[in-house]
Amino acid sequence: MTRGGQGLARVAVVVRAGAAPLWWLGAVAAGTGALVPGLTGRRIGVLAGAALFLVAAAVVAYGRRGRYRAAARSAARAGRHDVLQDRAVTVRNWRRGHRWWLLLAFLAALGTAFAVPAAGGLLLAGCGVGLRLKAAWIGRLERADEALLWVRVDWLRAGVGRPAGKAVKGYRTTGIAAGDAAPGGARRRAPALV
Repeated sequence: MTRGGQGLARVAVVVRAGAAPLWWLGAVAAGTGALVPGLTGRRIGVLAGAALFLVAAAVVAYGRRGRYRAAARSAARAGRHDVLQDRAVTVRNWRRGHRWWLLLAFLAALGTAFAVPAAGGLLLAGCGVGLRLKAAWIGRLERADEALLWVRVDWLRAGVGRPAGKAVKGYRTTGIAAGDAAPGGARRRAPALV
């Protein structure tokens, strides 16, 4: 970074970074947990897990939306010397920073299978779905405003990768075509050759 520029990471990419690991770890834990009869029995465990899945997805998807909206409304334009972080780097940094939490969550989900089969895994998977839905919602905000939302990388380190955490003082914006991620944090598709 030169001349006072900041490293910036896409808000939607940071939110979406945890979706896939949580989904897959939850699915594996739920599948493994369904093999164990548990204290409650498989049927009750799966029904409880389905309810936890829906609740977790809703809570994660709708949580802190006001904070995201407020930060988006007051976002400043990114400077010409700000450095936009690649999508792959943002995802890798988030997953490295959370690898131990992901492992502990997976082990806890497996452990709960002995009491309530599949419930812990479905809860974990629901959190992953909620993050994906939240990233899609951020993508709709970005499309409506025709501006991508970015957060300073050093603020993410202080807030352990939370783009709406207390360490984040505000967002920056760029045009909708900036960076290598589409609105919502997905990989940007290459334009079709005509």
